[in-house]
Amino acid sequence: MLETTGRKSGQPRRTAVGGRVVDNQFWMVSEHGDHSDFVRNIKANPAVRVRLNGQWRNGTAHLLPDDDAVQRLASLPRLNSVVVRAMGTDLLTLRVDLD
Repeated sequence: MLETTGRKSGQPRRTAVGGRVVDNQFWMVSEHGDHSDFVRNIKANPAVRVRLNGQWRNGTAHLLPDDDAVQRLASLPRLNSVVVRAMGTDLLTLRVDLD
């Protein structure tokens, strides 16, 4: 689960996401890139929270358009990666540096 701050409302917005923690960083791929509301919210305010193992962790999100999102999916949980590749129209890698 990823929690962003709504760019218009200022209210918390939660989105189910799949990804993996590597070296205190949470990696994920957005299926619709800049067209996803949560990506637009991150552009407006990169401070986010990620729910991992039942605990919320604060972090700072970074959009990585130069990262190879298809290759990145190969290192993320398989089931989620298959769905993202099948449904995705504009893949975009994101990294959350966890506090």
